[in-house]
Amino acid sequence: MLPNTTSGPLEDVEFLVRSEHRVAVLDALAERPRTRADLRARTGASASTISRILRAFEERNWINRAGDRYEATPLGAFVATGLRDLLDRFATERQFRDIWRWLPSADHGFTVEMVRDAVVTVADVDAPYRPVNRFASLLRSTTRFRFVGPDVGLLEPCRDDLRRRILDGMEAEIIDPPSAAGYVRSTYRDHCAAPLESGNLTVRLHDDVPPYGVSIFDDRIAISCCDRTTGTVRVLVDTDSPAAREWAESTFEAYRQEARPLALEPTAG
Repeated sequence: MLPNTTSGPLEDVEFLVRSEHRVAVLDALAERPRTRADLRARTGASASTISRILRAFEERNWINRAGDRYEATPLGAFVATGLRDLLDRFATERQFRDIWRWLPSADHGFTVEMVRDAVVTVADVDAPYRPVNRFASLLRSTTRFRFVGPDVGLLEPCRDDLRRRILDGMEAEIIDPPSAAGYVRSTYRDHCAAPLESGNLTVRLHDDVPPYGVSIFDDRIAISCCDRTTGTVRVLVDTDSPAAREWAESTFEAYRQEARPLALEPTAG
């Protein structure tokens, strides 16, 4: 049977996504040949629904039949792969829709592709410290930690964990705005003394840190975004994406080259 060419691509997309069963059937047949019984078990659809779907797919040359089994043609597999990618993209878009305004912009070299598989931790009324707790869990499992950005809202609640990890041998390098460094040193002078004296902590100052935080751990990087009014952390996005890590390393190094040692600043208090 000749393929249906009277409708456009949007009609085919609408035909597919209008039914979760159609998406699931095409995806299943792109993986390997399956019987009707396999497809019913896989999708939970009725026998009549499976029959209608298979007939429509055959009309579009998306599948072939061999005995009691059906399999995707190269065209069908091509459509299934593209649809899977499209659905993944929309899932990512929904995940970031309400928080994107807090993340780095394209002007900073940041793209959505870098965080497609990221863990996104958002604060809410019932769990305001959820992003901070996620950050603390990453901090406890790393042997090297680097950070640039406005850090008080993120690091202050984790100060005991951070101090302990540094004294246990974790290497840490933090690039702070002078105001944040002054606040921390004046408020937690005794708390900071031992980490600074250990040789494992380096603090540098930069007058124009980004409005978001960039954390680099052994295996992951994280982007923290704070409410500029309250200073609380609203979201933490962490990923092991190589592209995101390259961006984070480059961002940190750019600020590091312009930063000055903490020792050059007068001690507050």
